[in-house]
Amino acid sequence: MFSRSSLPETLRWTRTSYFLLSAFLAVIALIIIVWWPLAQEYLAQVNPAYPIWAQVDWLLIGIFLAMSILIMMGADLRTDAWIVLVATVGGLTIEAWGTQTLLWTYYTSERPPLWIVPAWPIATLAIDRITRLLNMIVRRVPDVWWERLFWPVLGGFYLLMIYFTRLTLNKPFTVAALLLCALIILTPGSRRTTLLIFAAGAGLGYFLELWGTTRECWTYYTRETPPLFAVLAHGMAALAFARAGALVYEVLAKRAGARWTRVLQKQTIFEGGDHESIREESG
Repeated sequence: MFSRSSLPETLRWTRTSYFLLSAFLAVIALIIIVWWPLAQEYLAQVNPAYPIWAQVDWLLIGIFLAMSILIMMGADLRTDAWIVLVATVGGLTIEAWGTQTLLWTYYTSERPPLWIVPAWPIATLAIDRITRLLNMIVRRVPDVWWERLFWPVLGGFYLLMIYFTRLTLNKPFTVAALLLCALIILTPGSRRTTLLIFAAGAGLGYFLELWGTTRECWTYYTRETPPLFAVLAHGMAALAFARAGALVYEVLAKRAGARWTRVLQKQTIFEGGDHESIREESG
């Protein structure tokens, strides 16, 4: 059992951790206030004829609690602020691509809905923490295994992406997405970290997609709940955000020197982690 004093230290909670949690809760409250009709519609599904506990959305609560704990781990405002910025812009772009090409649609028929965009930076922060945890767990796996896994995993995803988006290959948005993914795969940097980020994104993505598609919050044209492509696409999105964030860091480091270079030096969640591979996070 953890004592009250040891738990924050073990999980490496900082002042920034509580700030991020507060910001997370504030965003949720803002979404509920601004889009109150959507909240009313959701609450209207409660049937007083059945026990409340049987109608509680336990999957949503589990996802909420897991991401809340994850985003608090090893929080650092200097790096997390860039993650939030990149993921917000990237998430909006991805939602625009998917809804404009009708690869997926939301129950509100918005293309894209702005209320879903804040979910992207929150999920990306959680993926960042999961990646660091995975890095600690598999740190002793030889590099040769990452080399062997790279092309079957990323190459297989790319073929699946072409197949899933085949009906929209005449759309500029889809062509741009395919070219960007090809560039990320062909210039991976550290194969170890690339695969860890992909795995972390896909792992969290499964639960997010399971909730969204089974609750019909969003629906893919294949009607799968969820489609494999959608799950794995969260891993590729995480890689894209990491690469974009690294590019921003690199430009700032060249312009501002050592001060911004220190920002790049992210630490793992627990002491003794493989710091070097984390710094290679985006190549």
